[in-house]
Amino acid sequence: MAEGIHIEIVSPEKLILAEDARSVAVPGADGYFTVLGDHAPLMTTLKPGFITVVRADGTNRTFYVRGGFADVSPEGLTILAEEASSFADFDRAAIEKALADAQEQLARAESFEDKSFAQELVSGWMNLMMEAGQIDEAHIH
Repeated sequence: MAEGIHIEIVSPEKLILAEDARSVAVPGADGYFTVLGDHAPLMTTLKPGFITVVRADGTNRTFYVRGGFADVSPEGLTILAEEASSFADFDRAAIEKALADAQEQLARAESFEDKSFAQELVSGWMNLMMEAGQIDEAHIH
């Protein structure tokens, strides 16, 4: 598929998304990257953040992921997420609670690894709060 990419987002519970897209922005471990058709094969871990899918009709769909793996192959992009949710599934109270929980986890963290992981969670939830105001206020109550 030279003009686009097939994407599948899978969480432990279910298949979240399976469709063809123009492009997909992914929160890789070393920063965000965009996958287009004919992308070179790649496998990377994910940090907490957003997957933005630009659909064939030009509209966007946004998903929050809390870690996992991204695999780009000739067949498309597969996201194996530790946790994944459509942006439309969140409300402001849920985001604020998750952010407070992540900040509490960061305050309690003792090892470098635990602090690093908790900081990524805090950053991901803070980014979601910022995105909430920019993507579509109708989804955030």
